[in-house]
Amino acid sequence: MERHLNLVESDFEELEKKVFPRFPFCFLTFKASQADSSTEGDLTFEVKDISHSGMQIALRMGQHNLQKDDTISGLLHWNGVEIKVSGTVRWSTGMRAGIEFHSSHQVRDRVSDLLDPASFAQRLKPVHAMDYGVDIPARLKFWLRADGPVEVFVWQHGDGEIAKFEMILMENFVEWEDTRGLKSGRVISKRDIDTPLLTEDEFVFQMDPTADKEKITKAARLIGHISESLMDPNVVQFITLKLRS
Repeated sequence: MERHLNLVESDFEELEKKVFPRFPFCFLTFKASQADSSTEGDLTFEVKDISHSGMQIALRMGQHNLQKDDTISGLLHWNGVEIKVSGTVRWSTGMRAGIEFHSSHQVRDRVSDLLDPASFAQRLKPVHAMDYGVDIPARLKFWLRADGPVEVFVWQHGDGEIAKFEMILMENFVEWEDTRGLKSGRVISKRDIDTPLLTEDEFVFQMDPTADKEKITKAARLIGHISESLMDPNVVQFITLKLRS
């Protein structure tokens, strides 16, 4: 069930489309406390994507009344961590909205701490080993996930040897594949795919001409903080060596 790869090349960029299994739960939430020209008080949103400059929020059910240029504030909650943030709505649909954080050194520093690879590593969950009712593809050996999103996929050959690993670290993408080596890219878009049997996410990545050193370094920091309870140390060592090669 490892469904990809669509490759689109032009003179300007190389795009790859990949489909990954989707984890159905989100533990990073935003509880809105006020919105200037709407009636959003006390709605709780899932945070689908987050960066140092903003976030994408969504309701699991129902619709909101947020409008472009509304001001909104509230609390980010993530596994016991709570951060007060405020921002401006930059786009809005029936269930989702994009929020740009207001500039504040205090908020910026706390969000930066939250989005550090070491912090993400502490919140990774071993989806492959937990009974969440998620469809696990046959050759997916390890699947680690933290909200944000951060995901690590390790695929194996039929004989059990590692065939490929893929890492999504917010907007960054890093992949190593047997016989093809290491490459990196940036998330351009993501959409949900729902079928009667599967729940998946389709990503489009803009690939770098060569593996980007900054993206590789962030991926290595994340891997370096993964505990033995989440992944076989030999696999961690293998990934670390490939990221350093």
